[in-house]
Amino acid sequence: MRKIVAQNQRVEIVEDEKPIIKPSYILVKTMYSAISPGTELGMIANSGEANVHLGYSAMGIVEECGEEIADVKKGDLVACYGAPYVRHAEYLLVPKTLFAKVPSNIEPKEAALAGIGAIAIHALRVAKLEFGETVVIVGLGLLGQMITKIANAAAYNVIAYDLHEKRVEMLAEEEQIRSFSSQQAMEEAINTATNSNGADAVLLCTGGKRTALTHESLKWVRNKGKVVVVGDVEPDFPRDLMFGKEAQLLISRAGGPGRYDKVYEEKAIDYPYGFVRWTEGRNVEEYIRLLSEKRIDVSLLITETVNFSDAADEFDDLLNKKSNTLTKLIDFTK
Repeated sequence: MRKIVAQNQRVEIVEDEKPIIKPSYILVKTMYSAISPGTELGMIANSGEANVHLGYSAMGIVEECGEEIADVKKGDLVACYGAPYVRHAEYLLVPKTLFAKVPSNIEPKEAALAGIGAIAIHALRVAKLEFGETVVIVGLGLLGQMITKIANAAAYNVIAYDLHEKRVEMLAEEEQIRSFSSQQAMEEAINTATNSNGADAVLLCTGGKRTALTHESLKWVRNKGKVVVVGDVEPDFPRDLMFGKEAQLLISRAGGPGRYDKVYEEKAIDYPYGFVRWTEGRNVEEYIRLLSEKRIDVSLLITETVNFSDAADEFDDLLNKKSNTLTKLIDFTK
């Protein structure tokens, strides 16, 4: 089979052995995988002599099931998440804790964003918002857009902000969401929505390591409010502002409990439902439910696909800043 790897800051398609089925795994023939520019460009930049697998969110057709798999069968569509099991490759060997069955009423391309959906859902769970509270999403790249849509579906009072007007305009059809490309206008919206008390939480979905937004975000939250670092941001927050409001600084790591745990992922042993309600796998399932019930519309996030054979060139364009797309799907069906 073929797969995409990065080596010495270059991306190429290489040959590899087709995975062999394991008892608690399924073998998936990939239909679509999602390019996550922010994450993957960082992986390419840091790649060395060893091959680095790219990709973490995909969907495809079940080709074979391990003997311990009972919830899907050959021919079913599934969405899956989590490197190194999920990657840009023709076949994926995925543990039972990292996939969700895709109903027939879901567009397969939208299901391929399941990993991004799980990360977005987990970020909102980290914020521990209650019904009716105000959340500000800063940075409307792929992940920020997804978080904004899911927050709106959860009936939070949503205010979104990005310097890029085109990204703000992508939310224009979401009538309940107030989105801004002006910081002053966004701040005025926070004051109006909260009677000048401040937002309950700010989710920082930007990149760029050190940013003035870390300081500014503390001005936007209420007393005992929360700032959740979701993007690639250095947590550089002034003590006086944090102390003055007794604000909480929280970090959201990937798609939920289970991520990077070899027992949960590699050995495919799930956490007890009563003790860990929302694992990364159950967050994938929740994203699929939101799609199936038409609670969110992610169609505007998917504007382009690229054939698998041309995918290496697409990464070159991203590296050379010839493309500023939020995401593209790699199409393995052609």
